[in-house]
Amino acid sequence: MLRRGLALVAALVVLVLVVLGVKGCLDAKARSELSGYANKVSQIAEETQQTSKSFFGRLANPGSLKVTEFVNEVNADRSAMDNYVTRVDSLSPPGGMGRAQSALEMVYELRGSAMNEIAEKMGIALGNVGAARATALIAKQTQDLLASDALYAAVVRPEIDSVLETNGIEGANVPRSVFLLDGTKWLDQAKVSAALGSVNGSTATATPGIHGLGLEGASISGTELAAGSTATIAAGTSPEVEVKVQNQGESTENGVIVSVKVNGGHTLQGTISSIGVRETQSVTIPLTPAPRGQVSLEVEAHPVPGEKVISNNKASYSVDFE
Repeated sequence: MLRRGLALVAALVVLVLVVLGVKGCLDAKARSELSGYANKVSQIAEETQQTSKSFFGRLANPGSLKVTEFVNEVNADRSAMDNYVTRVDSLSPPGGMGRAQSALEMVYELRGSAMNEIAEKMGIALGNVGAARATALIAKQTQDLLASDALYAAVVRPEIDSVLETNGIEGANVPRSVFLLDGTKWLDQAKVSAALGSVNGSTATATPGIHGLGLEGASISGTELAAGSTATIAAGTSPEVEVKVQNQGESTENGVIVSVKVNGGHTLQGTISSIGVRETQSVTIPLTPAPRGQVSLEVEAHPVPGEKVISNNKASYSVDFE
């Protein structure tokens, strides 16, 4: 009986050691997979940072690059971003990294879509016909780049680092990833336009002389809007804002973009194809969805290349839709 008891104890000890050994192997494998995933994310983030520095560095200082060369470089940055998107989508997140992976895919979907749109519009923005609208669309895409940076900082990075810490993995934290450099500078269409105007051979550069626009007024369904007072408009209709813009410069301006924001929200836009010197032209912008109650309308005639004084390009109006 004693021998049998000892044999049973020995067998139990061996079984426990086997179980612990198997668990140790599984834990080591899980930690290895988590570290490997974090390393791949880090590599993509670091390469993305290089692409960001290349793109925005070139935008800030194109040097002697000609239009064709500049566009080709932008297309190369777009191709690099497409490659990052593909690599992110192909990642297999190990246990616990599912939420981080979903957010990471959204980050690169925003970046990839923005860079594709920027590359598509760059040639037009560096030309003459449609340059102002193309430049505005490029500036708009930087909003998506800003959103991607915020999502990475708020979800992706802390989520991955938290999973690594929970599993006792040190030294594998993922780096920061800020694609939109220079803060919110490039959200400003005027700054984008000025940068593109310095590209060698760009016809987006303003012609010599004074350039400037001025808001001449705005109305809804025949009711004139005035700063400092509240206009009353019947609700239940399909309101449209008619905005009048005067060319106060010395050259004809083409592709003038006019925007309206309701309570600082989504931007609604319209385009005036051409405004001659000292002429006033108007554009009608539907307010969709139709506002209700008292709202604030921010109306802006976007600056044209070479415009330096923009204080008279904007106006805010209070409107009560009752």
